[in-house]
Amino acid sequence: MRAVVQRVNRASLDLVQAESVRTHASIGPGLVVLLGIEAGDTPDDLAWMVRKIEGLRIFEDNEGRMNLALADAAANLPRAPGPGMLIVPNFTVAGRAHKGRRPDFTTAKHPDEASAMFDEAVRTLRAGAAGYTVVSGVFGAHMHVDLVNDGPVTIWLDSEA
Repeated sequence: MRAVVQRVNRASLDLVQAESVRTHASIGPGLVVLLGIEAGDTPDDLAWMVRKIEGLRIFEDNEGRMNLALADAAANLPRAPGPGMLIVPNFTVAGRAHKGRRPDFTTAKHPDEASAMFDEAVRTLRAGAAGYTVVSGVFGAHMHVDLVNDGPVTIWLDSEA
């Protein structure tokens, strides 16, 4: 399981359907997580990833060091529209591009299984949220993600690494 985690000032996700685009989710300061689920991923990989995302200390403490997780920093983040985590299903994160110029997505988990695992990740992250909200994209949908990366801070996570 792979994730790209970005610390953001704000983010929103629009769903693109036929001729319309509508806002589906938005957050204030917090995290945007692009989650890629791979064919061999297990519930243990999911548990590891959730723990890692929840505990990732990439928010600044009073001394300006990245020493706080989102739950620790949430109380001191601006309240409107409120701190949050936007988790986005993204099979391309599970892709490989080490050969040629065309990425290979054959390592991504089958969509039916990946969808269930993504839903479980969202449920687990919502259950653990303390002082912030967790919103998500829609598995299999065409989405536009708009964000302002803070820092910029971008971390790549891999349950196999």
